[in-house]
Amino acid sequence: MNRRAAPHRGLDAHYGDAADGDDRPSKTQLKQQSHELQKLGLQLAELSQDRLDRTAMPDALREAIETYRRTRSHEGRRRQLQFVGKLMRSADDGPLREAVAAAALGSARETLLLHEVERWRAELMADDDALTRWLQAHPATDAQQLRSLVRAARRDAAALSAEQRQPRAMRELFQFIKPLLQAQATASDDTADQTHE
Repeated sequence: MNRRAAPHRGLDAHYGDAADGDDRPSKTQLKQQSHELQKLGLQLAELSQDRLDRTAMPDALREAIETYRRTRSHEGRRRQLQFVGKLMRSADDGPLREAVAAAALGSARETLLLHEVERWRAELMADDDALTRWLQAHPATDAQQLRSLVRAARRDAAALSAEQRQPRAMRELFQFIKPLLQAQATASDDTADQTHE
């Protein structure tokens, strides 16, 4: 049995003039945009309540995100996230993306700060020269209190057994260093912001 080819095969079918300027997004592009907006909605839902409250967005979108956060069932969350994505199509996503980026940057800075505090604590406990470097870099530090904390942390570290949690003096040294480095980081961020203005 011979089959005839469909009449459109082999022809360059063009539906519409090139001069029409039809640059509507394809169905695939629309679906991809929808998924991206849902992903952004999920990132917004994962923000802290304080940061979410400070983010400018339409009331309907805010309410939908709050409903998503309260929903516990898997299917309910999936459907609510689709609704959030739908509402985001009509919202200005610029400020929303900025809020998510600022949250990510903030947590990265916090992680870097904690690593820096850990590094300084280890150096101070390991080497007397580190105390001198610290005091040169942070002249407003109470040197007597810092020396006392370092001595106590060294004693506790020497008596540390594998089963014990971190000794109290080591935690106190960490808590002493952290706000000083935090203040320094904040001051350098403010200086950088003023330079860019």
